Amino acid sequence: MKFLHVDSIIYATVALFGFFFITLPSPADALETLSLADCISSAKVNNKALKTAAWDIQKGSETIRQKDSSNYPRIDAQVGYTMQLEPQAVIISGRVAETQEPDYLFGGVAATYTLYDFGRRAATLEQAKLANAVTSNSFQALTVNVTLQVIELYFGILELEKLIDTTVQESNQLEQHHNIAQALYDEGVVTRNDILQADVRLAGVKQKLLSLRNSRGNRWLQLNHLTGKPSSYRAELDSKTAISVYESQAINEETAFIRRGEIMALRRSSELADSAVTESRSNFFPELYSRFAVDYVQNDKVREQAVMSASIGIKVNIFDGFASTAIKNRAVLERSKSREALAEAESQVRLEISMAKNDRLVAAERIAVAETSIKQSRENLRINQERYKERVGTATEVLDAQTMLSQSQTEYFRAIFDQQIANARYQKAIGKL
Repeated sequence: MKFLHVDSIIYATVALFGFFFITLPSPADALETLSLADCISSAKVNNKALKTAAWDIQKGSETIRQKDSSNYPRIDAQVGYTMQLEPQAVIISGRVAETQEPDYLFGGVAATYTLYDFGRRAATLEQAKLANAVTSNSFQALTVNVTLQVIELYFGILELEKLIDTTVQESNQLEQHHNIAQALYDEGVVTRNDILQADVRLAGVKQKLLSLRNSRGNRWLQLNHLTGKPSSYRAELDSKTAISVYESQAINEETAFIRRGEIMALRRSSELADSAVTESRSNFFPELYSRFAVDYVQNDKVREQAVMSASIGIKVNIFDGFASTAIKNRAVLERSKSREALAEAESQVRLEISMAKNDRLVAAERIAVAETSIKQSRENLRINQERYKERVGTATEVLDAQTMLSQSQTEYFRAIFDQQIANARYQKAIGKL
């Protein structure tokens, strides 16, 4: 029986260790680390808005091919069969002579080419190229905007993680204070009001914690949507991530404009409007064209059933109900509008650069102030806790000190991550994001 008892102990010990190792989280169960660069790369590949916009670039390329076709001859072919009730005939000296067969086959091939049109074809092709450039620049701007959204959400989640940790610490401190107040109440030193104050403050902190966790979940849903990941995906974000600013000194405005996709898109739009004005003016000029054709009509009654011809001619519109005039006026108005839009966008970029600079400077100052505030708040909490334990301070003073510490930590973390977002916005403003 003694040996059986020993074996049972050994078996139980082995089983306990086995259960312990089985229940330990495996590396595969641990959350993977997701870097900001991975998020941005995933968004550029999987974001649905970017995928949709990318099709417009390919469509623009095909539009260029379509407009370029006017520089080549147009070749048309036709074939058919005609059945008539009576064949056509002529009367010569009172006698009827048929000039064609009642039923006949016909066909032909014709090549037409515009020799000169006063720049209409060139302007149309140039517009197609500029329109495609506008699309490409707009896609670049959209990519930068999506990148900025990813950065804001990434740092937003990191900020909420810190705020949740701060709130959990505040909750633990309040529970400790509640226990101290309960002990003093049991000793008859303080009133029940101290316990009720702690309970009310603790309930408020728990509500705050629920709200923060809900905000974190929503941020994750937005980040997963932008990066094309499942809504349930979660990962460990790198808290050491930082946005580096390579240009802190004043930069040339023109350099920033050239880097900004939306500015270049508006510049191309302005050039597109200029080209449209050129095309609209060409409608008032004639068009010189040439034509070569081979036409066949089945008819045994004539000598030549296939006729070859070559033509050169000029055509001009005499009157079109003032449509050409309206087209030209509309093109001129569109050009004026595009120029105003470009000037406004460039002014907006200047404003973005200035605001981003200010945000970066203020965030740095806020961090310095918050660091000092945290040290003072911790010392203030320590003093008030000691005073309360010695029964020379009040519960309200302790609760207020805890709230001040939590607010100081909250402001510190917000300043930290606001600085990173300000850096990202500055990089976007100068066109280097």
